[in-house]
Amino acid sequence: MQIIDGKGTAATIRAELKAQVAAITALGTRAPGLAVILVGEDPASQVYVRNKVRACAEVGIHSLHYELPASISQQELLDLLAALNSRDDVDGILLQMPLPKGLDGNACLAAIDPAKDVDGFHPINVGRLSQGLPCFVSCTPAGVIELLRRYNLSPAGKKAVVVGRSNIVGKPLAMLLARNDAFGNATVTVCHSATPDLAAECREADFLFLAMGKPEFITADYVKKGAVVIDVGINRTEEGLRGDADFDAVCQKVAAITPVPGGVGPMTIAMLMKNTVQSWQTRLPKA
Repeated sequence: MQIIDGKGTAATIRAELKAQVAAITALGTRAPGLAVILVGEDPASQVYVRNKVRACAEVGIHSLHYELPASISQQELLDLLAALNSRDDVDGILLQMPLPKGLDGNACLAAIDPAKDVDGFHPINVGRLSQGLPCFVSCTPAGVIELLRRYNLSPAGKKAVVVGRSNIVGKPLAMLLARNDAFGNATVTVCHSATPDLAAECREADFLFLAMGKPEFITADYVKKGAVVIDVGINRTEEGLRGDADFDAVCQKVAAITPVPGGVGPMTIAMLMKNTVQSWQTRLPKA
């Protein structure tokens, strides 16, 4: 059984990006710029934003950090996004979700320039993903595929089951797994709360992807022997962070599994950094 080390893989990716940024900025080019916007005082969001700002500093990305009160109006937030869209020194815009009540998150995400949508949530980027066109991909699903790639665990020709249908993880991950790619080409089933026999569906999976948000819900009875299990769930419990899988039981049956913490979570921020550097590179003056 192989434990897939997302923490170590993410550190490797950040080191690779740091080297790329250093090599280009040494020629006198400006550093990449990422605007990070936090509205309100949600504790989990504050932790995520701090981690993102810290990763920017490590890679060499200039972070523009905006902490806004929950009382901000929809128009004020849209005005800020418009200003950031027009700035040449901003390559990526990240609006931390969820937003406080009274603000329309979908309208705000749609107001971000798709070419600066390094979170991959803009409808244009989602639409391009559905058509197999180049685009920014939502960071958590992109991190999952990157883990498969770096561990040479290809789902091509295999049965993949995604448990969860969120716009952030489940849906884009299903599209990535189905696309014509060396680490796609899977036969994909998406399961959710209305799936009649979830355990039976999961037992069919050669690759099982968990994004439900239910701590340790998936037991060994749900898992096919020799499967690969990628646990995207991050659930805060009294015992600490737990995934959607009962790790101690499931790991006895599988060929490979991601732990929680230390699995997919660190990859999300690493892919945000990667998307930002990619956006920056497209904006550099051509020689």
